[in-house]
Amino acid sequence: MTTPTSIALKITDQQHELIIKSTGQALHGRIRVPGDKSISHRSLMLGALAEGETIIHGLLLGEDPRSTAECFRAMGATISKLNAEEVRVNGIGLGNLQEPEDVLNTGNSGTTTRLMLGILASHPGKFFTVTGDRSIRSRPMSRVVKPLQQMGAQIWGRNENSLAPLAIQGQALKPIHYHSPIASAQVKSCILLAGLMTQGQTTITEPALSRDHSERMLRAFGAELSVDSETNSVTITGQARLKGQTVIVPGDISSAAFWLVAGAIVPGSDLTIENVGVNPTRTGVLEALAQMGADIALENQREVAGEPVADLRVRHSKLKACTIAGDLIPRLIDEIPILAVAATFAEGTTVIRDAEELRVKESDRITITATQLNLMGASITELPDGMEIVGGKSLRGAEVDSHTDHRIAMSLAIAALNATGVTTIHRAEAAAISYPDFTATLQQVTPE
Repeated sequence: MTTPTSIALKITDQQHELIIKSTGQALHGRIRVPGDKSISHRSLMLGALAEGETIIHGLLLGEDPRSTAECFRAMGATISKLNAEEVRVNGIGLGNLQEPEDVLNTGNSGTTTRLMLGILASHPGKFFTVTGDRSIRSRPMSRVVKPLQQMGAQIWGRNENSLAPLAIQGQALKPIHYHSPIASAQVKSCILLAGLMTQGQTTITEPALSRDHSERMLRAFGAELSVDSETNSVTITGQARLKGQTVIVPGDISSAAFWLVAGAIVPGSDLTIENVGVNPTRTGVLEALAQMGADIALENQREVAGEPVADLRVRHSKLKACTIAGDLIPRLIDEIPILAVAATFAEGTTVIRDAEELRVKESDRITITATQLNLMGASITELPDGMEIVGGKSLRGAEVDSHTDHRIAMSLAIAALNATGVTTIHRAEAAAISYPDFTATLQQVTPE
């Protein structure tokens, strides 16, 4: 009789170890993933800035949105206890955030930190201090500080105002046209949020299209906003009045990506991930997996509160190598660690380029992905802006470490499902940042 896949969560000396012993049995089931992290952040922020009540269904209950909620509570917004069914936000109106009594702590959330800087900088006469955990304090903030300074913002911080903690003295900002050197939804959203309170129109032009959740939600809340798709430019008109809305948060495609790869690499698997957001600016992972030959079908396609949604069915298939680069990168930047796992099981050599942004995420995701998967028998060579992955390798169980990066932790767990022997993932608790029930879902889809 075959021994089933075994998954255990072991806590030792305050560090979590996820221990996976896999027999390669097929994965089956219908699952739901947590709410989209990007939409969850933005619904809390815009709800706090709007007049009236915002009701949010399906909010992600990870640590990052909790950090956003705590920051805006500290500035006067009333936000009910967070739960996935319903969260109520009583906003205080644009420009009315209160000066907090203490430092605003964004935890591990780069989205909270960067987007909030645009909001805080545009509140004249108010003083704010923002910090985060060790990762946030090492992540580059100059990419948003510099354009905000062009708008007249006063921001001070370490390393020539590029590192948190950051102090912000709110000002009456002026509109600008900013040409961003990188395609980044965080940079774009920060400037659009700062532009909400200017007199006039603020425009940002990107070198490639980045995710557009901010544009969709700002319109829904009442902002005047236009998009020029030919030049990748977005323009917002200041002095808007935002009105509270009902927001339905779809499942996060970044979380679904782990199960898409799991279903694709484990023989005999057939998984359906329900209610996943398939916004075109986020579906790069589907395109990359399609290039690899993955068997993925979009079923029950529909639109929910302005966002396209579908059920994603994935079945095991033989994968082949591909090249992931160029304009595709901004639409799958968060999914590259798990795509690297898929590439280790694909025939041929997969090349990932133009992804230097990975080096300044929660960890250096290029180095950490390569070193940890290589410990399991993969053949990955680092490139300055990506990786070269020789596929067709058999992975073996090993002791690996998430380096407190949630996407690394979950990527290693999926790799372990198709490895021989036992894999121990140290600091696996990092998964809770974006996927608190990740281990429970692992247990749901693996055989008894």
